[in-house]
Amino acid sequence: MGATMTQTHKSQRKHQSQRGFTLIEVMIAVAVMTIGILAVLASFATAIAATASAQEDLIARHKALDAMESIYTARNSQQLPFASINNVAAGGIFLPGALPLRCAGPDGIVGTADDTNCTAPDTGAACPGGVECLILPGPDGILGTFDDLPQSLSNFTRSIAFNPVFLPSGAVNSNLIAVTITVSYIKPGWPARTYTVNGLISSYH
Repeated sequence: MGATMTQTHKSQRKHQSQRGFTLIEVMIAVAVMTIGILAVLASFATAIAATASAQEDLIARHKALDAMESIYTARNSQQLPFASINNVAAGGIFLPGALPLRCAGPDGIVGTADDTNCTAPDTGAACPGGVECLILPGPDGILGTFDDLPQSLSNFTRSIAFNPVFLPSGAVNSNLIAVTITVSYIKPGWPARTYTVNGLISSYH
């Protein structure tokens, strides 16, 4: 009888050691795996979004810095009097609000009343809609061949705003002005994105 009981205990232990996962354990494992997979997919989505907007972000940065540089150059060359470095409402020459990216007119400064329609770089062909455009490689993947395609920057806008700079006494500093250049763009399926450059321009050069 003792031998029979020993064999029974061994059989029970063997049966217990071979017991599988319960339904609750499986559900917990599936939930943990699902959370992990969702986290990986979220990181992929973030990377794809950054890649998809990388070119537009670079263009926005370049166009904002371009406008800032044109203002500094005009001031340094004495082409533009310091009093004219302001928005139209304050007696300056710069148009207010978000405007399409048109090309600089005879004054060589963007954001003013004499801005003109743009032509494509190198080719001289009119840009679609008159706003700035880029020339991109066509189906052959080679820039400078017959199948190159213009990319319009009509989805971009640029605003140039000026604000007074105050002295510690509270009076306006007549020799210094703050400029904020904001370039924004929209892209189907994406929220609007913005790049902003801030600077100070003095009457001294």
